[in-house]
Formats: sequence, structure tokens, C-alpha cells
Amino acid sequence: MHRLRHHAALASSRLLVRDNQRITALARAGDVAAARRVFDAMPRRDAVSWNALLTALWRAGRDLPAARSLFDDMPSRNVISWNSIIAGCLAHGDLAAASAYFARAPRRNVASWNAMLAGLVRLGSMEDARSLFDQMPERNVVSYTTMVDGLARCGEVASARELFDAMPTRNLVSWAAMISGYVDNNMLEEARKLFEAMPEKNVVACTAMITGYCKEGDLQNARRLFDGIRAKDVISWNAIISGYVHNGLGEEATKLYIIMLREGIKPDQATLIALLTACSSLALLRQGRSTHAVVIKAMLESSISICNALMTMYSKCGNVDESELVFMSLKSQDIVSWNTIIAAYAQHGRHQKVIALFHEMELCGLIPNDITFLSMLSACGHAGRVDESLKLFDLMFSKYAISPRAEHYACIVDILSRAGQLEKACSYIKEMPSEAEKNVWGTLLCASQTHGNVQLGELAAKMLVLSDFESSGAYVMLSNIYAAAGMWGEVNRVRSQMKEKGVKKQPGHSWTEIADKVHMFVGGDASHPEMDMILSELRKISFHMQMVTDKTQMMEELVQECGFLISSNWVRSWS
Repeated sequence: MHRLRHHAALASSRLLVRDNQRITALARAGDVAAARRVFDAMPRRDAVSWNALLTALWRAGRDLPAARSLFDDMPSRNVISWNSIIAGCLAHGDLAAASAYFARAPRRNVASWNAMLAGLVRLGSMEDARSLFDQMPERNVVSYTTMVDGLARCGEVASARELFDAMPTRNLVSWAAMISGYVDNNMLEEARKLFEAMPEKNVVACTAMITGYCKEGDLQNARRLFDGIRAKDVISWNAIISGYVHNGLGEEATKLYIIMLREGIKPDQATLIALLTACSSLALLRQGRSTHAVVIKAMLESSISICNALMTMYSKCGNVDESELVFMSLKSQDIVSWNTIIAAYAQHGRHQKVIALFHEMELCGLIPNDITFLSMLSACGHAGRVDESLKLFDLMFSKYAISPRAEHYACIVDILSRAGQLEKACSYIKEMPSEAEKNVWGTLLCASQTHGNVQLGELAAKMLVLSDFESSGAYVMLSNIYAAAGMWGEVNRVRSQMKEKGVKKQPGHSWTEIADKVHMFVGGDASHPEMDMILSELRKISFHMQMVTDKTQMMEELVQECGFLISSNWVRSWS
């Protein structure tokens, strides 16, 4: 009898362990409903069962109210139960509820304090985090690392390093947190020195350094470090791919993405956004559509960040209507989504559509921000709506209390310059709260050349040379302004200055995609392997254009001789 009871108890224990494991596994797979069914069907539950479902509800199910309800129903709670509900409240941004549970907890261990500390750091409450850290009866390496990370994130790098140096023990995560802190605060030299002093380099620290090198444009060292990582994870792949994209090497980024797939690494949301950015920069529509298919296959089409990247990609590839289809597919659109679709139509010169979307966004209860107005001003500029642009510029501050940034002033200067209102454009430059950037003076210089304004052209060129003395653009444009005004002595003076300072005219470049291959062309360079065929086609196009022009002129002359009152539209359509 005793043996039977022992076997029954053993079977019951095994069943309990199995069911607990099933709850955990289902929660990790994201199937919280199935985990709940297993829990409800269990003949016997222990603290592990309750804690497993509790964590599953707020983490995988993202249902904090259900987790709090379950916590209230628990027949008994241990320190793990209290730590779980505290972590859940903090993960959902409910600091008040987390603090209340922390205060009520009958017993706390170092994990309880660390959970609260990590939540405060993540929510940006660094003063509260400092106070809690000072109150901790016991600290471990996790406590110190959390504070180092938090201080570095809020820009207090010196304090973070002081605490890092004072740590009784450090692990690889501690080193990686301090290195990342330096990188995030653009202190690459300090990051490099600490990285070299690191006793054992892990993938997290290497990835942080790759990001730092890419920020500095040092892709050679970034790639060398990346190639040296034995066990690359998706985050390290994302770092190097994003690095190539942000340094204007989208084609190299797409090659790396293909290698990543071949090595069996599954792309995540960050990978796909980086790849879509590369497609946007190179206008690779076919590659962009392939990436869109990957997004659908990975069931990420509901991600707002991915959809925003898709909208940008389609727009920059010339398919703004597909951008709108992506926008309409979103269940909920945030301000970034609205700004993205407004920018897409603005880039394509669809002024009326931009205005309509702006009003629609306001009706939806969203308040426009500085980026919204930048796209609005751009659309008005493309449409030549000077008065409307100036009204929008004033509306930013008067209605929405948005202070114009340098980009908004640059947009207004561009609009006024295109309209020939150079003096007014110059007055807006003088009103700028900070020193005008070179693109603003470049805009005024171009307009001065177009409208033959020597005085403003000289001013704009002088300011451009001061900001970038090696650029040839300012010299060339000023020389052209003088030449148009017949001031040949000044033309020779500008050219002499270029020679004295060693400034050389930089060749223009362009590219196009044909059959999944990007072809780059540089002014004056005839080294393309198919240059003969290209020149032949250009001659054919030029000849065809000349034939059409001659035919149109002949028809117009014929119409005038015959005295027929035929509209120019009919002539163009006939030709």
C-alpha cells in the first residue's frame, strides 16, 4: 500500500513538472491561450505553475490586468511571484503600481531590488534609481551594471566610468555596457581603449565597437572586427549592415544581407528596416519588393516601423501609390506614419494631396510636429506656393508652439530664392537662431546665379568658403555669376584663388539599376565596360529627340502659314 502511494505521488510530481514545463514552453512560443488551458486543466498546481503563467501573461500575452488579477488569486506567493509582478508593471510602464507592489512585498532579495532598479533606469527615472541603488542592502554585479548603463544612457559618462571602476567584480556584460556608453555618447577613442583592455571580448562588446566605427565612417576597422567574430548573432549582422547603409554603401549592405541568409541567420525587424533603407538610398525597387515579401512571410507587416520603412522605400523608388497602400494597411497610424506618407507625396510634388493628408491627420486628433511642417513646406516649395509657405512657417509657432529649426529656415530660403525674392530670403537667413548651415548659403548662391544678383552671390559664396574651403562649388558658381555680368577680371581672380588653395572641381556622379545590378557613372570617366553601347544608344535618343523637335516646329510653321487657329496642345499630341 505504501509502495502504491509512493508511485502515485511520484507520478503526480512528474505530471506537475511536465505541465509546468509545457506552460513555460508555450509561453516562450507566444501561445498564452494554450498555456492558460494547460494551467486550468492541471489537477494540482504549485508555486512554479502560478509563477509561470503569471510571467507569461504580462510578457508574452502583454496583458498586465490579467496578470495582476492572477496574482490576486494566488493561494500563496513567494519572492519570485512578487518579483514577477513588479517586473511586469515596469515592463508596461506602470511605475506607480510597481512601486506599490515593491513596498508591499513581505520579503525582498537582491533580484527584487534589481528588478525595480532596472525598471527605473529603463523608464528614465535616474534620480529615483540613484536613491534606490544607495538604499540597497546588498548589491551584485547586475546592480552595478544596471547603474553604469543607466548613467551612460543619460549622458553622465564620467559618473558611469567612476562606478564601473569601483565595481568589486565585473562580468562581460559590465564591460560591454561601459563600451556601449562611450559609443552612444560619440566617445570612440575612450571606447576603443576600454575595448582593448577588456580581458575577454564577447559579441556584445564587439557589436558596440562596430557601431562606433561605423558612426565615425571607419568601415575598414568595423568590417575587420565583424569578420573576427566567431559566433555572429543577428544584432552584430544588423550593426554592420546598418553601418554600410548609413555610410552610403547600400549595395554592400545588400550583399551582406545575402551572405547573412546563406549562413542561416534569420533576419529580424532591424535587419529588414536597414535593408529597406538601403533599397531607398539606391532606388532598388525589385530588391525592395523582395524585402516586402520577406516582411509578409515573417508576419511583420503590422509593425509600424517596418511599414514606415516600406512607405519610404516605395516613395523613393517612384511608387508613391504603393506607399499609400502600405499606409492604409496599418491598423493604427502614429505621427511617424503620417509624416512618412506626407513626406512621400511632398517628394513627388503632390501639393494638394499633402494638404488633404495634413487636414485628415488633424481630424484624427494627431498634432503635427516639426517634421510634419518640414514636409509641408517642401510640398509648397515644389508647387511654387510662396504665400502659403510663409503662412505655414508662421503657423508653426503661433498655433502649435513649434520653434523653427535650421531645416525649416533652409526650406523657406529655398522657396523664396526660387521665386526670385532674394532680399527676403537673405532676411530670413539673418533671423535664424543659429548660424546658417552651408546648404542655406548654397541655395542663395544658386538663386543669385540664376537671377544674376552679384552682391548676394558674393556674400553667399564668402560664407560657403568659410564653412567648407575645399569645396569647388562656391568658386565655380561665383565665377559663373561674374562671367554672366561681364566681370572678367573677377572671374580670373576667383580661378586664381582656386589654384592657390588647391581646390579642384569635383566630378558629378549618378547610378542606375539594371537587372539587379547597380551601374555607377562619374563625369569624365569612360571606363564602363559597355561605354560604346551606351554612347550609341545616347546618339539614337538624341537623334530621335531632334526629329521630334523638327517635326513640331514644321507643324507650327505650317499652322501659321495656313492661318488655322489650332491650339498648341493639339500640335503636341499630334506630334
